[in-house]
Amino acid sequence: MSSSNHTQPNLWESLVPVLFLIVMLAASVVFFKDNSSYGPNQIALILSAAVAALLGLRHGYTWKEIEEGIVHGISLSTGALLILLVVGSLIGTWILAGVVPTMIYYGLLILHPTIFYAASCVICALVAVSTGSSWTTASTVGIALVGIATALDMNVGIAAGAIISGSYFGDKLSPLSDTTNLAPAMAGTDLFTHIRHMLWTTVPSLGIALIAFTLIGFFSEARGEADLHAFTQALNEGFVIGPHLLIPPCVVLFLVIKKMPAFPALLIGALTGGIFAVIFQQNSVLAYVGESDLPKFFILMKGFWTAMFTSYQASTSNEALNELLSRGGMDSMLNTVWLILSAMTFGAVMETTKMLERIASSILSMAHSTGSLILATLTTSIGMNIIASDQYIAIVIPGRMFRAEFEHRKLHPKNLSRCLEDAGTLTSPLVPWNTCGAFMATSLGVPTLAYLPYCFFNLMNPVISAIYGFTGFSIEKLEDSDGDKA
Repeated sequence: MSSSNHTQPNLWESLVPVLFLIVMLAASVVFFKDNSSYGPNQIALILSAAVAALLGLRHGYTWKEIEEGIVHGISLSTGALLILLVVGSLIGTWILAGVVPTMIYYGLLILHPTIFYAASCVICALVAVSTGSSWTTASTVGIALVGIATALDMNVGIAAGAIISGSYFGDKLSPLSDTTNLAPAMAGTDLFTHIRHMLWTTVPSLGIALIAFTLIGFFSEARGEADLHAFTQALNEGFVIGPHLLIPPCVVLFLVIKKMPAFPALLIGALTGGIFAVIFQQNSVLAYVGESDLPKFFILMKGFWTAMFTSYQASTSNEALNELLSRGGMDSMLNTVWLILSAMTFGAVMETTKMLERIASSILSMAHSTGSLILATLTTSIGMNIIASDQYIAIVIPGRMFRAEFEHRKLHPKNLSRCLEDAGTLTSPLVPWNTCGAFMATSLGVPTLAYLPYCFFNLMNPVISAIYGFTGFSIEKLEDSDGDKA
């Protein structure tokens, strides 16, 4: 069927699948509570996609067209799914190799509870600026920091919020970041003009976040020295601890800084961890595998292999430590893969049937002033993160839609590119079924709704961006610009 036979859905029809999804997700939380992301949310997303597909059929779209749109939408998340799987392997082999226990051990010696949250934010910001990847930062340094928070008996939700705040600050300001390159490309400006212009919103937002984390740290209680001693003693009993076990994280950071793509870099990191486990943690590997008639070398290789695909099971003298370190493996990511596939299906149907476009155009029609245009751009990017479930779509679609309007109103394109990142990139980890939200929750082992209130940087940035839009502060017009000066 040709596109000439398609009719445009009206606004209310376009909102029906979204409202249906909201009701289903609310019911999922009421019925299943903490287990809502382990199947119920996936069903809610698939049924909402079915509602959107039925409305699309009514407007002349064939099932073949809708199905092709779903396949295309899912293909956009393939890279994220592969990274998710290899991160599962990396976590498993790094625990087995003693890499994560070593990072936790040294972190407990260095990071005082009073400054822990603020220091975690700063550490992740520095790593993310260097690597250009919030995902790599969270899945390497981040998991160790969550481990330290657990050992100190501190709030892991706040710790995850600090990790994500720092990771996304560094990601946004790194020229190595894919979203930092994508946003100016969609808006029509250059990379470094875009980065300089983002400083106006990111620096105040990070400042507010650091103040909040510092204040929380002053009023936080931590384990006593006796409890910490028991924790570090259990680490020493269960694993060989030493600075040489920090080599695998350094390898990954070096590869990413050298612009190796995330998937091969993390896979090399996982394999390096497995090799270190075979060399330095033989007793732990043998205990992990259990009794076997195989020669010792083959038992060690079996342990390496097993940690790649299934959860490592810690068996130290400390139950809290066992619970913390019993995780990892590719199979630990399969529920997240399921969630992302379901979410991308819903988003793809909404885009294919032009319902996303209809909702966004209605938002644009209400944007009469510069402030309302900025707010409309921010709102649309946030909405795309919720509906389409992917940060790249949350940058590409609003960028494509609002670019001409920014030009028409003689607003410098760097204003648009900043908005796309302030909302599109930064709110993505706050949505449980978004690729970023699912990744962060699974990698850090902290539910999205547990860390969401503490992602101060991510929450403040769109607010500050909207305030700038209405006040005109740092909003540069084309006729006022001198070349591409920030």
